[in-house]
Amino acid sequence: MNKAEKLELIRQTGVIAIMRARSSDQLLAAAEAIKAGGVRVIEVTMTTPGALEVIERATKRYCDEVLFGAGSVLDAETARAAILAGAGFVVAPTLNPGAIKLCNRYGIPIMPGCYTPTEMLAALEAGADMIKFFPADFGGPEFVKAVLAPLPQLQIIPVGGVTLDTAANFIRAGAVALGVGSSLINQKLLEANDLDELQHRAGRFIEEVRKGRNS
Repeated sequence: MNKAEKLELIRQTGVIAIMRARSSDQLLAAAEAIKAGGVRVIEVTMTTPGALEVIERATKRYCDEVLFGAGSVLDAETARAAILAGAGFVVAPTLNPGAIKLCNRYGIPIMPGCYTPTEMLAALEAGADMIKFFPADFGGPEFVKAVLAPLPQLQIIPVGGVTLDTAANFIRAGAVALGVGSSLINQKLLEANDLDELQHRAGRFIEEVRKGRNS
C-alpha cells in the first residue's frame, strides 16, 4: 500500500488496535482474531519487548491484509528503525518535528501525540498526517468537537481512555478514527489466549464507529 491507501484504510476501519504483546506468536494470534472482527490496523508499541522483530514478522505474514504500525516512537532514529522493520505508519506520544520530517521523507503516515490546539496546528504545519489526541480521557468528545470548530482541517484520532461507552461519541464529535488499547486488547486476554473474546470486542468497536458515523 502507498501512503494514501494506508491513510484511507485507517479512516475506513475507524479503529487502531494498540497492542503490547510479550511475543510475536502472541501478537500474531491476536491479530488474526482482531482482523476477523473487522479491525485491520494494529499499532505495536515500542515498549513491547522485541517490538521491531514483532513488526517485521507480522508485516511479512499479513502483507496488505493488516496494516501494522509502530507506536510510542519518541524520535527520528526510532521511527527509521521501525520503518526499516516494515512499520506502515508511526505513532508518537508527543510532538517531535524530526520524526515527522523523517516519516514524510519515506512516505510513511505519522500521528504525533498532541493535547492543545496549538500543538495540533503545529503538528499539521510540520507535516503530520493525522493527530493523536492524547490523553483523550481528559477532555473527551467535547474537547474534540471544540477544537474542530475553528480547525476543521485536523484529522484527530483520540487515544487514551477510549471505551465502548465513549467510542461512538468521539466519532460523532468529528474524530476520523479511534486508538483503542486495553478496552480492546490487554495482557490478560493475551495470556488466556481468549481469541473469541478479542474477535467479539473488535466487532463491537467497529459497530460503535458505524453508529457514530451514521448518527
